[in-house]
Amino acid sequence: MTKKDLTASLVIGAAVGLLIQPILANTITSVHLTLVMRAGVFMFFTLFAPFALWLCAMIAKVWKAFYQFGQFAAVGTLNSFIDVGVFNLETFFFGGPVISTALFAVFKAISFLFATTNSFFWNRNWTFGSKDKVNVGEVTGFYTIAIIGWAANVAVATLVKAIGPETKIWVDIVAPLAGILVTFIWNFLGYKYFVFKKKAPVVV
Repeated sequence: MTKKDLTASLVIGAAVGLLIQPILANTITSVHLTLVMRAGVFMFFTLFAPFALWLCAMIAKVWKAFYQFGQFAAVGTLNSFIDVGVFNLETFFFGGPVISTALFAVFKAISFLFATTNSFFWNRNWTFGSKDKVNVGEVTGFYTIAIIGWAANVAVATLVKAIGPETKIWVDIVAPLAGILVTFIWNFLGYKYFVFKKKAPVVV
């Protein structure tokens, strides 16, 4: 694991530790979250991220592709918390546990767009290490994959919300994460083999 990877994983872990704060505040109402508890959650994710990437590096000695998948998973985790975190901010300020299916879909679409923008920059520059300048084809390809993933994400999350109980945990956590899980492998394969696929060297 390089110094760049260590730094990136620390940043991701710290960001997740911060983004989980509004989720906890919006879903756990029966427990008083002290400053020490919040700091403990923050430190856990900050330290766990590089540890998890180190484990991926160990597994990559046997299965080389696993390290890149670990990087994608780290970025995906950050995207997930951006997605769920933004969604919880929306429901905290503009909604609640009992909201209409239409409003839920709007909130989910907005939070997913925040996560997708973050995904482009992290995956392009870190996971897949693209060295070329950003071009129209790359951006178009990325958002084509992302839009298909977005449609699946919103549809699955909205469906899960509609068939489940109207509780904070189900609406704010379970339903959004269901949409995220459906698109995870789709996005990895699409980005790796279509968007950020490394060009073969030209033989003269």
